[in-house]
Amino acid sequence: MIGSSRILHALAKDNIYGILLSPATKATLGGNPWVAVLASWILVWMVLLIGSLNEIAELTSIFFLLSYFCTNLATLALELASAPNFRPTFKLFSWHTSLLGCAGTLVMMFFINFIYASISIILFIILFMILHYRAPLESWGSISQALMFHQVRKYLLLLDSRKDHVKFWRPNMLLMVANPRSCCELIHFVNDLKKGGLFLLGHVKVGQYQEVTSGDPCLDEMPYWLGLVDHLRVKAFTELTMAPSVREGMWQLIRIGGLGAMKPNTIILGFYDNMLPQDSFQKKEIFKEVKYANLELKEVRTKFLSRSTSDRQMNPSEYVLLMKDCIKMGKNLCLARNFHLLDKEKIIKSSETYYIDAWPVNFTAPHTRMDYNTTCLFLLQLACVLKMTNNWKKRTCLRVFLCIDPRQDDTMRLQYRLEQLLQLLRISASIHLVAIDNCLQYLGSDSALVQSGTESQETAYSDGATGAPTQQQAVTSPKDLPQNYLQAVNQLLVDKMQGTAVCFLYLPEPPSDSTEHMRYLQQLQILTDGLPPTMLVYGQSLVTSTAL
Repeated sequence: MIGSSRILHALAKDNIYGILLSPATKATLGGNPWVAVLASWILVWMVLLIGSLNEIAELTSIFFLLSYFCTNLATLALELASAPNFRPTFKLFSWHTSLLGCAGTLVMMFFINFIYASISIILFIILFMILHYRAPLESWGSISQALMFHQVRKYLLLLDSRKDHVKFWRPNMLLMVANPRSCCELIHFVNDLKKGGLFLLGHVKVGQYQEVTSGDPCLDEMPYWLGLVDHLRVKAFTELTMAPSVREGMWQLIRIGGLGAMKPNTIILGFYDNMLPQDSFQKKEIFKEVKYANLELKEVRTKFLSRSTSDRQMNPSEYVLLMKDCIKMGKNLCLARNFHLLDKEKIIKSSETYYIDAWPVNFTAPHTRMDYNTTCLFLLQLACVLKMTNNWKKRTCLRVFLCIDPRQDDTMRLQYRLEQLLQLLRISASIHLVAIDNCLQYLGSDSALVQSGTESQETAYSDGATGAPTQQQAVTSPKDLPQNYLQAVNQLLVDKMQGTAVCFLYLPEPPSDSTEHMRYLQQLQILTDGLPPTMLVYGQSLVTSTAL
């Protein structure tokens, strides 16, 4: 009775079972848990009042065997987890003896009394589940973590990157974050967009590691990033590194981010403009309720301070080189702009229908608007994946816009081609025709950029299993585009995006000439000014399949 009262008092102090055991926390000045002793005494008398020694013997024997079952089960789990610090002194110990002990105690329990054994096992499961979900974050050491590590390591070794196939492609995202205080909405969005894939939050601390006097700055900051992930309730891993520049740090994260065959295939960057960063931490709906966390939300808020545009650690040219590095490394690239305007809670709770807009057209090369290349297919895939997620599929509709020139294009044929493509890819979307002749007039009638789309090569699918187009990505020099053309396109986009939650636009390939980098960014800025949350997309690899 005395020993059991101490155990009851310890359980009450840990507050695992809530108000049910809260009275047992009371004790005398000398530390004697008198309430727990009294409760144990009452329970003992309740058992004695059964009045039958045989019944009492069966009950105590079953709980005695249950304790030995738990001991054998724990040793079996430790053996299967291959924990190096588990070194039993019993010379005949093996997982066979633990398994035999588990089976033997269970058989004896049911042999003694089937009803009592069943009730005790059900009670054990209930108490274990409460312990699992309500246990505070203490350094007890959890066998479940050891078992999960053992299984994850085993299956990661079986996951072979050489056996990757486009049929089973999924978006593995690396989101580069300078300061999470200004991009929580984007973090939530990418968490939805990953669709069961890998999600990494990458951050580069700029500095020379040789100048660090003590400790590792990345290790010191990691708990705050993990706390941020806990409070945002997103399924993401965090990767921090220290490098002399953001560009070098991103090289490291792209190459070594992930584990085994689970590597990022899509890099997401924030848009480079002069807009003052918005403070996402001020929005109450950003953070979710967390019962147990290593760090309080206040500590996370205090760690990540607000920044201004003057705190940037790269110039426009370096940013464009960063984009080109992603493409050179064979990764898909996305630029995110205006995501501070995204209100996902409003979309989920609203009775109105919002739209996910996809524009599979390269506005910097309008003569290729009928050629659905790798970027167009990747753009359609991301829009479809977002529409399929639970938070978006009930309140949104997918729209695909087909840009035409009524003066030259065969509208019916182009619409039929797009319908066939969407049907082939099994993408459910409504097609909207948009006349862009008012925009094309700014390019001039003799410009090579305004060649008839009907003269462009028909999209040929070389592999029925992948739906891969054969033509190359169109590359256009930024200096070929007049500003009034881009402003007209921007106005067209603004007019067509009433009720749009998110839009996906074609990201033209960055120019190789460093003198054109600033012009390139200015043109992207003009193109996306005043738009709802926008994802500019550049596809590098095949992501769609028609074989499933």
